[in-house]
Amino acid sequence: MKKILFIVFALLTVTAANAQEKKKLGGFMNRTGDHLMLQLTNDRWIGTPDSIDQRFTGFARGANVYIMLDQRFKGAPQWSVAFGLGVGTSNMYFKNMVVDIKSKTNKLPFTVVDSVNHFKKYKLATAFLEIPLELRFTLKPMQEMKSFKFAIGAKVGTLLNVHTKGKTLLDKNGATVNNYSAKETGKSFLNSTRLAATARIGYGNFSLFGSYQFNNIFKDGVAGDMKLVQIGLNFSGL
Repeated sequence: MKKILFIVFALLTVTAANAQEKKKLGGFMNRTGDHLMLQLTNDRWIGTPDSIDQRFTGFARGANVYIMLDQRFKGAPQWSVAFGLGVGTSNMYFKNMVVDIKSKTNKLPFTVVDSVNHFKKYKLATAFLEIPLELRFTLKPMQEMKSFKFAIGAKVGTLLNVHTKGKTLLDKNGATVNNYSAKETGKSFLNSTRLAATARIGYGNFSLFGSYQFNNIFKDGVAGDMKLVQIGLNFSGL
């Protein structure tokens, strides 16, 4: 977590410093260019077996933050290409199920814990260092804050952290046993690389955002062929 927070802080620092400089791209001065993007998402795994899908609970969510460099086409100023660096996170919540990411078995255990002590709240969280790439269209490139925009692209990421976290231990009848939290970390079952398609459409600093993961969340043979889909809001500026 400290590593992730440090990366986010570094990205924000670079973005703030970059925003103080005047730039001339494609004949335009001081263009905002969506150099900073913050995405708040609703997350879902597609392709999950029923035994896992029916155990999802709560609002699965993620947060992504990127710093982007935007290069406008001089001959077509409404179009630009942007690339950058950032961190993407996802949190999936389970009801009466444990995901044993520290297991020594060949397959990742998803264990139902209805009839034994279990946590009231339980999640699997991931974080990736990502490189996003976008092809952007801005209807009014001189007035980005008051312009329709859309972008399509892709991103590739490398795995930073995987952990599970449980809060408030209950017995099989739902009575509180203990209020402690437990956290386990382990990367061995997840793919270390993530490749996803992205798209967003909106107006000014706000847009709807979506991404679809091409490769599987987990390594071949350790779990089903599941992929992450994120849909949410994108806030951009600078």
